Amino acid sequence: MGDRPQGGFSLASTHHSMLRSVLESGSSAEESLVYSYDRSFNGFAAKLTKQEAASISEMEGVVSVIPNRMLKLHTTRSWDFMGFSNGKLGASQEGEVIIGFLDTGVWPEHPSFNDTGFGPPPAKWKGECQTKNFTCNNKLIGARYYNSDNDYDDADIHSPRDTEGHGTHTASTAAGVELPGTSFLGLAEGVARGGVPNARIAVYKVCWDSGCGLADILKAFDDAIGDGVDVISVSLGSDWPSDYFDDPIAIGSFHAMKNGILTSNSAGNSGPEPVTVSNFAPWTMTVAASTIDRKFVANLALGNGQILTGISINSFDLNGTSYPLIWGGDAVNYTMGSSSDYTKYCEADAMNHDMLVGKIVLCEGLQDGSAILLANGIGIVMMDPTVINPNYAFSYPLPATLISPDDGRKVMEYIRSTKYPMATILMGETWKDAMAPTVVSFSSRGPSPVSPDILKPDIAAPGVDILAGCATAAYVKAAHPDWSPAAIKSAIMTTAYIMDPRRHNDLEFAYGSGHINPAAALDPGLVFDVSATDYINFLCKQGYNTTTLRLVSGDNSTCTNTTLGRAWDLNYPSFSLYVEDGQQIMGTFTRTVTNVGAANSNYTASIDMPPLISVAIEPSVLTFSAVGETQSFTVKVAGPAISQQPITSGAITWRDGTHAVRSPLVVYNYIPGAPYTLYSEDSTSMPEKKRVLNGLYKDHRSGIIRHS
Repeated sequence: MGDRPQGGFSLASTHHSMLRSVLESGSSAEESLVYSYDRSFNGFAAKLTKQEAASISEMEGVVSVIPNRMLKLHTTRSWDFMGFSNGKLGASQEGEVIIGFLDTGVWPEHPSFNDTGFGPPPAKWKGECQTKNFTCNNKLIGARYYNSDNDYDDADIHSPRDTEGHGTHTASTAAGVELPGTSFLGLAEGVARGGVPNARIAVYKVCWDSGCGLADILKAFDDAIGDGVDVISVSLGSDWPSDYFDDPIAIGSFHAMKNGILTSNSAGNSGPEPVTVSNFAPWTMTVAASTIDRKFVANLALGNGQILTGISINSFDLNGTSYPLIWGGDAVNYTMGSSSDYTKYCEADAMNHDMLVGKIVLCEGLQDGSAILLANGIGIVMMDPTVINPNYAFSYPLPATLISPDDGRKVMEYIRSTKYPMATILMGETWKDAMAPTVVSFSSRGPSPVSPDILKPDIAAPGVDILAGCATAAYVKAAHPDWSPAAIKSAIMTTAYIMDPRRHNDLEFAYGSGHINPAAALDPGLVFDVSATDYINFLCKQGYNTTTLRLVSGDNSTCTNTTLGRAWDLNYPSFSLYVEDGQQIMGTFTRTVTNVGAANSNYTASIDMPPLISVAIEPSVLTFSAVGETQSFTVKVAGPAISQQPITSGAITWRDGTHAVRSPLVVYNYIPGAPYTLYSEDSTSMPEKKRVLNGLYKDHRSGIIRHS
């Protein structure tokens, strides 16, 4: 229902009244209500039939009604790899920053959350610690849990305590204290720590064994904003895109932005296919997953003397002993009607277990190793045709390694060339990866499925082989507590390390502005700032009406004088130009930068673009005489008609002799209707008038969103 209205009246009573109008009685309304969102914005969660939900959706003041779907959960080296061995800020500065984590909770006794040397929480903290099977301290200052469906698995603990491990991992990666002598089964030994080890942690457990409920996510945003956090970390998302006001993460993060809080999101784990990026709202920071210069290697030694490099966290020592080697496709369970077409993937039910006893098995697909272990096999060698260069490692319950498809063919040739093929899997080692950083294959790719003129993801950061039990944003916030969420995001994006385009076919759709450089982000020189009003104007251009915008903004915002159009004037730190297939390259962007560097400075623009595209910047020199002064410029992009050209990219960089403020510029096109032909889980869940966005229209008969 938008922003929290002014005045001291009870929103909960309003919510009860609305429910009573569509339900049989006041008691029914009370039983139906799950949450009132009343601390930071206005709304509620209730148990309703589809007809009752439809009635609510037509009421005055309702922005959207969303089914309570379930979303999915999307170190000792990573910070050093980024040139961030030790932060420049003191403990007292970092200690004023509170990071809120919407995740699976944490394990409070984990040493990463030890509060030795910490004073009391900052005075701004208004949160609480739900102490059921849980204890907070001066490091871990807040903990809440939410389960609107009251649906618990046997392994779930009814408290903020983490039983999945995901929340403990993300929280300790961002803000865990320093832990010398940490390793994983002897691998990657060093000092494990978070990016901002003195920051405070508040956890909001919204994810369980069954997933992460939308109603719970919204309530956690409501509480986190009201509790006084400075940054919100959300490493979860949907497998399909939604309009901004049908997406609880976009809604919650919008209200967080209005309250000066930046939300950092994972891009998702659905790559490398295009248009899979989730959490693409422009007021959030969307982070892709990249590698660091470390990989966990477990080599495969064949009986013919070949040594093949595989990727795995392998702590099992076979002492160099060789064992019989078999292809999974040869272990066919004929009595159940199987064939090698199935058994080559090593699916348990399809295989002849007697043939696997005491053997190392070659499988043509990624497995967890349990099928081979339960069949009393010795080890598993995996190769997957879709994983050309394996760059992320898992641990397994038996000796295991993942090899490339080319090496997989070598293993098959060896198996077929000898009567008694033999092999052994060597213990794991930690190698230096000279190719890093690269965006890992599973990281979701752009472009944005809703706003083609906003480049997503925004940035890349280590997300592979991280040893740990968004932090960059918290680090910048600690140094600049008065900066807006947009300014913090701008500083991170424009100072990023440049990624190698030769290793990424999808270029900025994989890594955004580049790889984070936390130290440089403290002093970006210039920032692209964006206010709530700017985002309102953006949404007006995307097709929202004045009534809806006023509900969301809580003020007198209007779209009356706004013409529907492209998002080229949103003051974003990157440039994205979508060209319909067969059309000419043509677009004009307007931007405004704020000086946060030296008072008297001159910035000169340079352009790095392929010859196909012409870029003109006016003016090309920006002169500042004070900190906080703003200057505007336009970027005109032109070129010939293009067809089926996925992405061409370059960059615009402003330099003053000290700073380099770099913004990527991408030009891309798809055939008409793509990539904005999207399928949603429930295409008829909202009235048509509340689904208009960005020139998109909904065909309810086919469930397809088309770009008009």
